[in-house]
Amino acid sequence: MTGENKQQNSGLLGWLLFVVGFTGALFVGWVVFPQLLFSTQYQPINYNHAIHQEEAGMSCEDCHSFRDDGSYAGKPQLAACVECHEEPQGETESEAMLVSEFVKPEKEIPWISYSRQPDNVFFSHAAHVKMAEMECTDCHRDVQEETEAPPVKINRLTGYPNEIMKMYVCEDCHAREHVSNSCDVCHK
Repeated sequence: MTGENKQQNSGLLGWLLFVVGFTGALFVGWVVFPQLLFSTQYQPINYNHAIHQEEAGMSCEDCHSFRDDGSYAGKPQLAACVECHEEPQGETESEAMLVSEFVKPEKEIPWISYSRQPDNVFFSHAAHVKMAEMECTDCHRDVQEETEAPPVKINRLTGYPNEIMKMYVCEDCHAREHVSNSCDVCHK
């Protein structure tokens, strides 16, 4: 084999190693790392939004309400559940668990948040829902037909759920609605 052939083979081998390495790095970065970065957590009990909305005629605000001062209460309090669930309302495992582990001992349900803003962001649900008359589904997934509570993906480094609102979404909406995008509107 001549020196020229060795150089061509060496160049081809170098190119092949580069492609394999680059492809491997992409695979690790796009597939493996995200799987390692997020942990999967499940709600303490399965909540069936569909049955509560269809059969019980409830709305989002029945569980996710505003406080007297207009701030958003967020996760439902046990008192909202107790109104109907002092005794099991069906024969599901979740219903039995709700009553035995939370209602009877009067223990709040440790719901896991699907969407939580970073600590440096001020977000007023009252300003968006009451004043701007936005629907919950403008920012959150539509849960009306959910019969099971989906798992929550939590970032192991930040502790934030992967469904956290992205800043560009807020900025786009503010621009569309001619609302200030000044930093101090949201960052307090």
